[in-house]
Amino acid sequence: MPVAGANAPIRIVAAVIRDAAGRILLVRKQGTQAFMQPGGKREPGEDDAAALARELREELGCAVRPGSLRYLETLTAPAANEAGRLVEAALYAAAVEGRPAVSAEIAEMRWIDPSAPPDIVLAPLTREGVLPLLRRETADR
Repeated sequence: MPVAGANAPIRIVAAVIRDAAGRILLVRKQGTQAFMQPGGKREPGEDDAAALARELREELGCAVRPGSLRYLETLTAPAANEAGRLVEAALYAAAVEGRPAVSAEIAEMRWIDPSAPPDIVLAPLTREGVLPLLRRETADR
């Protein structure tokens, strides 16, 4: 018997965190290959800001700078780590307090130039949604 909601998109919040050089922070979770924006699923009762604050604290040991969250767009793409599923991400620009560092389920983090990403495996959401969005934003300036 099919599980209710098994085909529903996985709804998450994700952060675009930039450094002073304009690079964006990507993370790779333990046991996976693809790099993606930090973030994750909302817990019951959380709004986007609370979920993103919790995820950044758990994954990177840093805090969202108060007043820095800016909604960018909601993007949908194939899920990187759950075959046959889609992920629907509410994407936010965020500044952080503290130095991001690998913790919890994160295996690796990298700062990349969104206009010239390195030859690494990128999650479909990052490759097909986030990077084109950031390129458009840069071109519009």
